[in-house]
Amino acid sequence: MLLKMTVGLSGPEFNLAPGDEREFNDDEAARLIDSGFAVKAEAEDAPAAVPAKTKKGKANVVSAEGDAGSE
Repeated sequence: MLLKMTVGLSGPEFNLAPGDEREFNDDEAARLIDSGFAVKAEAEDAPAAVPAKTKKGKANVVSAEGDAGSE
């Protein structure tokens, strides 16, 4: 069963942080859920594509002539 961790958990085979997802056998998954260490991960928890931000206003343009004001 795929679980999403609510707390950190380390063992000889893994080192998980809150929010990490990992597959556990059903008995271990039930124990972790009952103890509040994890919740069942859902397919909807997968990160959705983030739309690209559009920048409004003037472009940040640097002069090609090098007139920065210092000599």
